[in-house]
Amino acid sequence: MGYIMELRKKIGTDPIIMVGACVLIVNEKTQLLLQYRKDNNSWGLPGGAMELGESLEEVAVREMEEETGLTPTRLVLFRTFSGKEFYYKYPHGDEVYNVVTAFICKNYEGSIKFDESEATDIRFFDLTDLPVISPPDDPVIKDFLKTCN
Repeated sequence: MGYIMELRKKIGTDPIIMVGACVLIVNEKTQLLLQYRKDNNSWGLPGGAMELGESLEEVAVREMEEETGLTPTRLVLFRTFSGKEFYYKYPHGDEVYNVVTAFICKNYEGSIKFDESEATDIRFFDLTDLPVISPPDDPVIKDFLKTCN
């Protein structure tokens, strides 16, 4: 997160608009891949902030590869989320208003592994038995679940 870290050096923890992407990775059993995040001790989607010059699709691919070990062979645009519901204050104090574009990925290759600097576990969950979800990802997953019914 180079761009955001550089920006934070200049403005501190004040609220910023943070643009990024996340990926809803679904396996053949229609289970959702989640990672257990170190920063807020809850389960979340792979994803992160956009770097200067990146497209949203490039963010999604980069974050998916870095955080899951998987490479998408096909991404489908799901939806872009923003607004008051996407305000988040990180445990260390940084405040953001997220603008996040979610992609769905059912086609991927590679072996699952998590980024030990960001997570302590990664696994697929049944859509009817999801754990406690990270606040920024909760509305994205709830909206996704509406399309699965």
